[in-house]
Amino acid sequence: MVKANVLSKIRAFRGANKPIYILAGLAFLISVATLAKFNYITPLSFSGRFCNNHGSFDGDNHILGSQMRKTIESAIFKIHQEMDDLKALEANSSAPPSDSSASGSMFRHVAFLADVLSLIQSVHMELPSFEEMDHPLKQRNGDPGEHFMREEIKKYIKIKPNRLGKQNFMGANGTFTSIGHACFAMKKDLEEYMDYDVGEICNDDWRLAQKLMVHGCDPLPRRRCFSRGPQLYYKPFPINESLWKLPDNRNVRWGQYKCKNFTCLASNTTARKGFFKCTDCFNLTHHELPRWVNRGEIDPETNQTADFSIQEVLEIKPGEIRIGLDFSVGTGTFAARMRESNVTIVTATINLGAPFNEMISLRGLVPLYLTVNQRLPFFDSTLDMIHTTRFLDGWIDLILLDFVLFDWDRVLRPGGLLWIDGFFCLKEDLGDYMEAFKALRYRRHKWVVVPKRDKDDKEIFFSAVLEKPPRPFR
Repeated sequence: MVKANVLSKIRAFRGANKPIYILAGLAFLISVATLAKFNYITPLSFSGRFCNNHGSFDGDNHILGSQMRKTIESAIFKIHQEMDDLKALEANSSAPPSDSSASGSMFRHVAFLADVLSLIQSVHMELPSFEEMDHPLKQRNGDPGEHFMREEIKKYIKIKPNRLGKQNFMGANGTFTSIGHACFAMKKDLEEYMDYDVGEICNDDWRLAQKLMVHGCDPLPRRRCFSRGPQLYYKPFPINESLWKLPDNRNVRWGQYKCKNFTCLASNTTARKGFFKCTDCFNLTHHELPRWVNRGEIDPETNQTADFSIQEVLEIKPGEIRIGLDFSVGTGTFAARMRESNVTIVTATINLGAPFNEMISLRGLVPLYLTVNQRLPFFDSTLDMIHTTRFLDGWIDLILLDFVLFDWDRVLRPGGLLWIDGFFCLKEDLGDYMEAFKALRYRRHKWVVVPKRDKDDKEIFFSAVLEKPPRPFR
């Protein structure tokens, strides 16, 4: 009789607590499978694998890990739900307070589930967040750094996980340093550029760096050496003098230029200065000082000029033009003139055989060392004006021009002005280039085409001031 009572109690206990045993068994199997996966093959440390493999993932492991994470999250949810149900059942139980055996059994079941839950959660915390850390570079077969022999390049390209193993404030679980795609085709030059002693003085190789940038190895990798400066740097002139005065020669490294001082660059008698674009740009007093102050020379046949003054352009949007970009070949004179009208202009250029960037900065203006290959480092709809002269000419490929113009459109705010200043090309190409500018669908404030008289009437000048229209959000 006693045996029958015990058996009936066991059956009743098994029937009432069957869900508990099912969940506990499921949790145990998941724990064993997880530990076997991550502890039998390698130690239970994802960050070590991440560092050693430079962020590379095997495709099958990625899928398996993602499925495992989802299964464990489902088990955790079910255990939480069962614990809540048991607690609610205990609170609503009609059993008398003296029935301590049922209450104690219920408490033990809840405590057991809590222990199992803590074990599963500890394993869950160790699993990588495959959804958050799914980066294309990690899915490559092999490491892109292995293409290079130089150790500094490998260290730079390698993906760097965050020290705490969590997302940083930018929403990424690591830092993904990048180089231009053409760097792989210019392996020899890039390895020469990255050949230095860490913490020592860099080589005087800015021309090599510019060669890499111009040919598509842009952005260049950072370096861990100190850049070379002038041997005897002298403090720059005050801002009220520096805008229209040749800088001190001691503030430039002249070793890789044909001209060895600013006087040579500014002279009209110098036969070969080492560059042909903007050869008079360093002559501040005669060539640069009058520019953009008055309208340019009037063409006798068309009675028009391709040179607009700053005043007439600013009057199109009085008080609205505050900040902008000058993407040109020059020494910063446009930015200097705009500064006199309380407009801040950043000048983007490279050193085409002369210290253009040094000249701009020594005048007290802001240079941006940037090639046409690179996306502008400005956020969308942030600039009031973009100006360009002596840069976008008939040499540029039409597809590249499209990419450049649409990138400029991206950073111009609605109502911002695009000033095309003296674009020139062959007469037969003018129609193709015109279509590229028309494709922007900007409002025309100025649109002038005049002959270029120094090329046997084979070339044409085109200047325009265009306004970006407001576009509705979609």
